[in-house]
Amino acid sequence: MSTYLYSAVRTPFGRFNGALADVRPDDLAAGVITALLERVPRLDRAAIDEVVWGNANGAGEENRNVGRMAALLAGLPTSVPGSTVNRLCGSSLDAAMIASRTIETGDADVVIAGGVESMTRAPWVLPKPRKAFPAADVTAVSTTLGWRLVNPRMPKEWTVSLGEANELLQEKYGVTRERQDAFALRSHRLAASAWDDGFYDDLVVPTGELKRDEGVRADTSPEKLAALKPSFRPDGTITAGNASPLSDGASALLLGSAAAADPLGLEPLARVAGRGAFALDPQDFGYAPVEAANRALARAGIGWDQVGAVELNEAFAVQSLVCVDAWGVDPEIVNTRGGAIAIGHPLGASGARVLGTLAKVLRERGERWGVAAICIGVGQGLATVLENTALDNTEARA
Repeated sequence: MSTYLYSAVRTPFGRFNGALADVRPDDLAAGVITALLERVPRLDRAAIDEVVWGNANGAGEENRNVGRMAALLAGLPTSVPGSTVNRLCGSSLDAAMIASRTIETGDADVVIAGGVESMTRAPWVLPKPRKAFPAADVTAVSTTLGWRLVNPRMPKEWTVSLGEANELLQEKYGVTRERQDAFALRSHRLAASAWDDGFYDDLVVPTGELKRDEGVRADTSPEKLAALKPSFRPDGTITAGNASPLSDGASALLLGSAAAADPLGLEPLARVAGRGAFALDPQDFGYAPVEAANRALARAGIGWDQVGAVELNEAFAVQSLVCVDAWGVDPEIVNTRGGAIAIGHPLGASGARVLGTLAKVLRERGERWGVAAICIGVGQGLATVLENTALDNTEARA
């Protein structure tokens, strides 16, 4: 049995302290689930087998299980179960992979998968003292991004900041500042063009006053990017311009079996053809998508020479470039409608964004096979292969 992607929708991604700053993450999630369901009026809501939702924080208004909370806030029957997956940046891609396995085993026919993150509203946390009422000051720790309350038993090389980890990657593979800035410029220009062309009109639902991704800078230039100071080392190459911004947003996917097409009243967009996960040393996390994608392709039974589109989450320009180099693919098929450097990277929502975008890009370009991949802090990567079901692939769909 195969799993099919039937629909995808997301909010515009807002910048940190930007247009979505006042929206709770559970409301962002509920809103995008509601928008997804408006596209399938024929579907009996009680027939939804599961909501599987990604979220990297969980420490604040997500209220631990934001998948269940969002399902309830979206008005789904209380009989529809909901769970929350945390694989940091890969959470919503992991949610989609879990949903696809559930369908393929016959345990479900219709599953909503997706994810949410409000990095703006991520709370500060205080560790509990060993004894009540300590006399000394205590420090509130931000949960917005990166390591927190680190276990002292962890080797120091594992717990460097995400930026420092990517400076190490840059040193290892020799990716220049100029090349990183050029990649970032391309991301902004392609994202701006995609919005102007109407590519995102049916993928993105306006949220509040925000109608477009807030981080896209159509007017950026090589000169503006070159003028930015390094963010992590005085002599470093990574800047605010060639890394993804802190962001807020939510993404949702409707996945189902072949038999779900009739009750949904939809034809599938794509078939989930392969999945891959990989892990390595935590500080090398930016390189992890390389093997994750190779494994997903092997499970799909195809090679890189057959891939016509790649959606790789651009956490940093440097890690995106080393992955593209390692795969040996034509860079022009990667993130053809912009990437996270321009669009944004709300951690728990990004995996579902790249998967939904990939399905539409495959349709737009008339390509059969595509790869969606994402790097994950603490040394992991995920990837999924999609097959375009608009093409004549009768044998593959059987």
